[in-house]
This record gives sequence, structure tokens and C-alpha cells, in this order.
Amino acid sequence: MRHRSLLILTTVLTTGALTLTACGSRDDGKGGGGDDGGKTTVVIGVDAPLTGSLSALGQGIKNSVDLAVRTANKNNEVPGVTFKIEALDDQAVPASGQQNATKLVGMKDVLGVVGPLNSGVSQSMQGVFDKANLTQVSPANTNPALSQGDKWATGDLKRPFKTYFRTATTDVVQGRFAAQYLFNDAKKRKVYVVNDKQTYGAGLAAIFSKEFQRLGGKVVGTDSVTVKETDFSSTADKIKASGADSVYFGGQYPEGGLLADQVKKTGAKIPTMGGDGIYDPQFIKASAEANDGDLATSVGYPVEKLPTAKKFIENYKAAGYKDPYAAYGGYSYDAAWSIVQAVKAVVAANDGKVPADARAKVTEAMSKVSFDGVTGKVSFDQYGDTTNKQLTVYQVKNGEWKDVKSATFED
Repeated sequence: MRHRSLLILTTVLTTGALTLTACGSRDDGKGGGGDDGGKTTVVIGVDAPLTGSLSALGQGIKNSVDLAVRTANKNNEVPGVTFKIEALDDQAVPASGQQNATKLVGMKDVLGVVGPLNSGVSQSMQGVFDKANLTQVSPANTNPALSQGDKWATGDLKRPFKTYFRTATTDVVQGRFAAQYLFNDAKKRKVYVVNDKQTYGAGLAAIFSKEFQRLGGKVVGTDSVTVKETDFSSTADKIKASGADSVYFGGQYPEGGLLADQVKKTGAKIPTMGGDGIYDPQFIKASAEANDGDLATSVGYPVEKLPTAKKFIENYKAAGYKDPYAAYGGYSYDAAWSIVQAVKAVVAANDGKVPADARAKVTEAMSKVSFDGVTGKVSFDQYGDTTNKQLTVYQVKNGEWKDVKSATFED
């Protein structure tokens, strides 16, 4: 993996009917589109955990894609094309994600998919999409292997799937950023590292540990917990006995919140830190003990503080969604908009029509997508990774997450 140093942040169409091609069919009212009042329907799929413990994040992803589609249609972004979404629930389960990928591939009007949330789920979907030349853009996956191959840690970078893109930066950046903050800013020297044995959590914890030790810190102990369990008292006791001055947790907020709570109940008044998987209000609500001082990193800058996100926030509120856009809303909107822009380029290059090989053409066009999005400049490098490598540290203060430091990594 290429290393980075940390820096403080500072269509050419006319209206009218389009000739339907093999990518268009009569609209059946179920999201798979076709001829919509003289327009060709293009479907953007969404895969996310819409139910279950991570549904707060999944619903934010779905709603933000929906908003992008609404905006594209309202603005007639691609003349002659109407966009729709087809949202499927993976429940954060890889097997469900794979089934959803197969279903979306089978819907001929789907020209791009936003999702999933979880890196482990994405591993089960990538091959399905690649065989069908169907573009996938994740707003939340952070595992480096998804875009740079299993040997990324040795510096042997090889893109496994040409159809895979993401608007979130990777754990190589996030893990190092967290370690640098905990060592340099929080002045912690003895950390106990815990992970949930999942692709995302274990990978992030490993990257964090390596950087923390490189800086001169000490990992005084390691342990793992099981997803959906609730009693982490044995791990909490180990942490207390180790004399650690901090905890780093690689995993999601349901387990992270309970772990932080149980660590504090041992009498160890030390902060728990994690990645974007714990950056959610539910992490705080999961704890009966005060969370003040706990830390999390998340990709990007606080959306509320980005001038580029002002319109997105206003439009999201006006749309009346019952769930918040949550941690990945801006990245989901940008992921959907990148697909819209790729479709726009493909249609423009084909005399105003959606070509028969639209999926392959959209995948090709994605590598050239570049626009000013909700989260900043949106474009992709040779691996399909975002070129926007921004992160923020958040800290719990008075029962709420507050941003305390934003930064960007550059080559």
C-alpha cells in the first residue's frame, strides 16, 4: 500500500422519445424500468442493511440515493432518461448481499449499484457484478483489499474487479489517522486492541496497531468479541488488568457501545476509540455509563460544515425522510450522482440513446467521472478508490459526537 503523510486540513440531448434498446423495457411499477412517458428508465440499485442493528446507516444510504435520483429527474440531468431506484436489504449478511447482487444483475435496466455498507458483504458481491459488467459504488466500504487486492499490505497492488468503485477512503488511511491522533494528540501510550472478527473490524484494528506501534506506542493486549453478543465483561476485565490507558475497537456500534460501557463499569476510566463503524448516536445510547471522552474516526469532513453539502442537507430535510442521512449520506448521494454522470456521458456519446452494451460503457465512463459533489471533489483513481482522502476525529461530549479534528492524506 502506498504510504501517506498526514496534513492538517485546512447533455447534449434534445427532449423527446428515445428509441428503446436492449436496456429498456416497459415499466412494471416495481422499479425495473423501461418506457416512461417517452423516456427510457434507468435503474440505480441500492444494497444496504435496511433492517437489523445497522439499519440506521442503511436507511440513510437508501434515502440519499433516492434524493440523488429525484434531483436528477427534476433537473432533467440526462434528457430522455428517467432514473429510479431498486433498494434491497442485505441485513449486513454476506450471503444476502450475494443474492441481492444476483437479483440486481438480472434486472436489465439496472446500470449501476450503490452499496453495500459492509466490506464483508461487498466481498460476496464484487464477482457477481464484475461478470455482468455492472458498476458498483460503495459509500462506506473501507477494506483496502476490495480495490487493491489481497496483497495490498506488501505493496503488490492489483485491482481485482474493474466494476468496483467507492466514495469512502480506505482503512489504510483511517487506521493510521486514528493511531496518529491517539498517540500524538490524545497522548496515549498503552492501548488494548479489540476486534469483532469481521473483515472490516479485524482489518482496521490491524492497521491501527501497526501504526500505533510504529509511532512508539505499545499494544498491551488484544482480544476479539463476537457480533450480536452482549456480554463482554471478560474482555473488559482483561483491559482493566492490563493497565491500558485507552481501548481501540475494530467493529460496529452495537458491540462497540456495549464494550465501552462494560470497560467503564470495571472502574477503568479510559476512552474507547473506533472507526466509522462506531460513529453513530446508537454507540452512545448503547452505554449506561457516560461516554464522554470516547473517540471515533469517520471518512470525510462533517457534512454539516461543508459548504458543498448545504443544498444536500436542505433538500434531504425538505424531502421528509423519517430517517437521518447518518454517517454515509453525503457519500451515498455522491456515489449515485457518479453513476448518473457516467450514464449521462454514455448516452451523450450514443446520439441520445442508451446503448445495448450500456453496463460495460458505464463502467468505462466511471473512471473519467469528475465533479464537485456533496463531500467535495468526486473522482476515482486507477483502483477505483476515491481521490478524496479526508477524515475526521469525533469525541463524545455531553452525550453527543463532536468533531475535534479534520485532516487529509496526500501522497
